[in-house]
Amino acid sequence: MKELSLHVYDLMENSIAANASLIELTITDSLKDNIYSFTIKDNGKGMSQEFLAKVTDPWTTTRTTRKVGIGLPLIKMNSELCDGGMNIESELGKGTTLRFWFQHNHIDRPPMGDLAGTIVMLCAQHEDIHFIYKHITDKDEYIFDTDEVKEALDGMSMNDINIIRYLKEMIQENLEEIEYNE
Repeated sequence: MKELSLHVYDLMENSIAANASLIELTITDSLKDNIYSFTIKDNGKGMSQEFLAKVTDPWTTTRTTRKVGIGLPLIKMNSELCDGGMNIESELGKGTTLRFWFQHNHIDRPPMGDLAGTIVMLCAQHEDIHFIYKHITDKDEYIFDTDEVKEALDGMSMNDINIIRYLKEMIQENLEEIEYNE
């Protein structure tokens, strides 16, 4: 995948497939510390230690539609190529926490891409899931919480095209305000 936002989308879809009702994405975007770090935490069904031990093997997947799963192996490879890494913690019945990071200024680090669009797309497609997205920069932090958004919308669907457009613009403006980096 050529953009980090596409990795985020794919990996958060794993949480959705694991029946998570709460998914938290935290991005630490620090030029000062030279790190671009992503943490995806969910309360889904989790993984056994046996499955967790082989989850970065592309031939290991829970999908029945195909015999390969490349999301985790690909992000592991991409992060390690950029002087970063990846780790996963999971417990059956409790959920999973995935963290991957890159050296921020590494020449091969993929650009962020359309993060605001990715977040809004996930939220609009899965209105029954509570998403919390936190972006931390050297300047400040921004938090997008779908429970707060739903309360403000007062019953309107986040899947409405006008709401989608508004939320994407709102997230993008807030990211620019905290001086996020591509």
